[in-house]
Formats: sequence, structure tokens, C-alpha cells
Amino acid sequence: MTEITSAMDIDVEENHPRKPKDVAGGFGAPPQSKATPWVEKYRPQSLDDVAAHRDIVDTIDRLTNENKLPHLLLYGPPGTGKTSTILAVARKLYGPKFRNMILELNASDDRGIDVVRQQIQDFASTQSFSLGKSSVKLVLLDEADAMTKDAQFALRRGKASYTRLFLVMFKYVIEKYTKSTRFALIGNHVNKIIPALQSRCTRFRFAPLDPVHVSQRLKHVIEAEGLDVSESGLAALVRLSNGDMRKAMNILQSTHMASVKITEEEVYLCTGNPLPKDIEQISHWLLNESFAESYKKISEMKTRKGLAIVDIVREVTMFVFKIKMTSHVRVQLINDLADIEYRLGFGCNDKLQLGAIISTFTHARSALIAAAK
Repeated sequence: MTEITSAMDIDVEENHPRKPKDVAGGFGAPPQSKATPWVEKYRPQSLDDVAAHRDIVDTIDRLTNENKLPHLLLYGPPGTGKTSTILAVARKLYGPKFRNMILELNASDDRGIDVVRQQIQDFASTQSFSLGKSSVKLVLLDEADAMTKDAQFALRRGKASYTRLFLVMFKYVIEKYTKSTRFALIGNHVNKIIPALQSRCTRFRFAPLDPVHVSQRLKHVIEAEGLDVSESGLAALVRLSNGDMRKAMNILQSTHMASVKITEEEVYLCTGNPLPKDIEQISHWLLNESFAESYKKISEMKTRKGLAIVDIVREVTMFVFKIKMTSHVRVQLINDLADIEYRLGFGCNDKLQLGAIISTFTHARSALIAAAK
């Protein structure tokens, strides 16, 4: 009789020794083609390669080692390692053939009631041939928060809509196949997941990555790809990523394709964001020049450098925090700038909103002069 091999035995240490971890936290990625995006080429391949969120990763690693892996709910901003972590767990459990032991569903998939009945239920009810501690299978539901609350509560209210039954039906499947299957829900906003699902999962929040971790990963990629990146260029990449590793990698690759040497100016030009020195200049005009002169100079710079008004508003708002002024003037100024950004989000006229920005700073200047008397 043919001996059945455990899925766990496929990835034993002797046959597949772990690559040494480098200074950046390890990028044990397999060789990729030149056309492969760097976000996939350098995606962490094991839990040891996930440098950030060590408390979460160590907890999941310990639960995996003790064969106590619960249903998981991983949530947080994009590009913080949620999907990479759960895929690393799957690789640890099942080895190179982990794709045969997991079922991945994304928000782009049709997630009506038939998907639950046919794909998820069929996958969860199928007997696993693994005899080791990794005998449970994994169902990954990415972007689980894409469904509305009404859709999640539809079945509980007795409505029989085709696509609006998914998550509550999913709750039923979780309970029925707990012994053989583990479910991992991944999303950006935990408040969009109904409490009935949240209570059945162990929740982990993935916060935006620390600049130190982003910088370390970028340095690893820069060294691996042999890129010429200045210190100011690296600092710009970290600053513009806002804790999103995926965004940082995409900006780095895009800038590399556009320029041989990656500097701060090249990074900002590639992304279309205004340079810090341009924001300082714009802020100087807003605080010192007349209305007409400010409007003329900012319009000219906006046209010449291809800047968007909404980007100017956001950067100027952050610059306001660096300016010394009384608290009530700062509060009013930020409140007015927030209203302008809100209006820009609805497609209001750029010229009118530029006038509103200058008007807001004119009022702030008057208030500062009055407070100084």
C-alpha cells in the first residue's frame, strides 16, 4: 500500500534549509523574471521574513506550532503585511504545495450564495489527506469588508437575496467545518465586519509600518537591484509611503524606471507630489503676499510643475503645524483647509478653491496681527 506523506513532511528542515536572514529582515523570495513587480518579487516568504508586527507574527507562529490556530481576522491599512502573513502561515503548514490546501477568495470574485454552497462548502467538507498537525485547511477571504452591513445581516432578517447572503452564510460554514478548516478574513476596516463574524475570530490589527522597517526593506531591495539612491531620495520614499510597504515599493520601482539616479526631486516628480521646498514657498506667499500676488504666483507654479490643488492643501495643512501661531488661529485655519479639501473631493472648481485657500490665510494673518496688538 502506498504510504501517504504528510503535507508537513514536505517542508522539513533537512530538505529545505531556511535561508539566512539578512539585516533588512529577510526577503527569502524565489528567483523571479524581470517583468515581475517588486511587490511580488520581494514579498516575505516565511514568518521570519516579516520584520514588522513581530508581536502579532510571533503569536500566530506559536499558535501554528502548537496546532492551535484559530479562525483569524486580520485588519488594518493596505500594504501592512496582512496577506503576506497568512500566506507565510500557509507555507509553513503545507510546504511548497500549499496552494492545494488553501482556497483564496477576493472581493473581485463573485461572492453570492452559490459561491458559499459550491466553492467554500465543497472545499471545507472535502477530507484532507494530511496526517500531521497541518491537517486543517485554510480558506482566505481577502477584502472581507467589501460587503455592506445590510448584505451581511440580510439572511438573519430572513431575506433571500442572491448576493446579500454571503457573510452570514459564511458564518454558518465557519461553525459547521471548524474541525477540518480554518478561516482567515482580511480587510481594511473592522467596523464593516458584523459582530457575529468578529466574535468567531481572533482579531489582529496591522498598524501602518514604522519608518524604520520601511527604510530597512527598501535598503534591501536597493542593494539587491543595484540601484543608485541618495539619502534624501530614500527619506522621500519613506515619507510618501505613509507606512504602506506596497506603496513604497511601487514608487521605488516607478522612479527607477524613470531615472537612473533616484533623488528626492525625482521621487516627488514621479509621484506628482509637491516638493517640500515648493510647499515652503507657497506657505511663504500665503502668509506674506497680497491676495492677487499670491494667486498669481501659486497659479503659475501649479501650472509649471503640474501640481494638484488637493495635494497643495494637504501639504500646506501639515506645514501649518510647524508654524508658530496662537492655538485658536491654528484651529480655525485647519478647519477651513479641511472644508476646502472636502469640496475638492466633490470636484469643485480648482480656481475657486485656490482663492478660498488664499482667503483662509488672509483671515488667519488678520487674526494673528490682532492677537499681537
